[in-house]
Amino acid sequence: MMQKIAGLCGIICPLASLSFTALSISDSLSWFHWTENALSDLAGTQATATAAALFNSGLIIGGLLSIIFAVGLMQVLRKRMLGLIGTFIFLLASISLFAIGVFPETAGRIHAYVSVAFFTLFPISMFFIGAAMMKEPSEKILGFAAILFGMFAIMSAAPMILTRVNDVGIHELLAALSGSAWSIIFGIKLYRQSILLA
Repeated sequence: MMQKIAGLCGIICPLASLSFTALSISDSLSWFHWTENALSDLAGTQATATAAALFNSGLIIGGLLSIIFAVGLMQVLRKRMLGLIGTFIFLLASISLFAIGVFPETAGRIHAYVSVAFFTLFPISMFFIGAAMMKEPSEKILGFAAILFGMFAIMSAAPMILTRVNDVGIHELLAALSGSAWSIIFGIKLYRQSILLA
């Protein structure tokens, strides 16, 4: 049952987060620009109370769903050392996502810490999970996909973490879309497995 719930959370998590972010952007069209703003600005000093509430709520809900997804994934991969390490790192990334919503841009330096933690931990978790799955013949394709998603996420996030770029929002979106695709694919995998095992 837990695996089924976790799978559903993996599917719903990115859909909820991206939907709330889209609503927040729609409330901020007068000032938000992809080439000038970070997504976190949607809960910053320029944002309306509505936009900030939408953006932060999306991250908090998405973070909670992602934590449940991570726990379910950990149950499946816990017998493989690389899988256990990867899912634990993914759990930390999920907690960081939740924390970004709890500590928005207006909270000060802690927001930068939890943001960097999420964009760093997520791709690292993908490498470990992918490597663990690559060892199983029936999961090689999914394992390879996880590594590719991790590589895309880190290439998208690296410029905004290591250097100062103006189009932070675009880099964040690309990394988020990579994570979203991975979450949906593996959420479906968990859900299907739970049905087969029922």
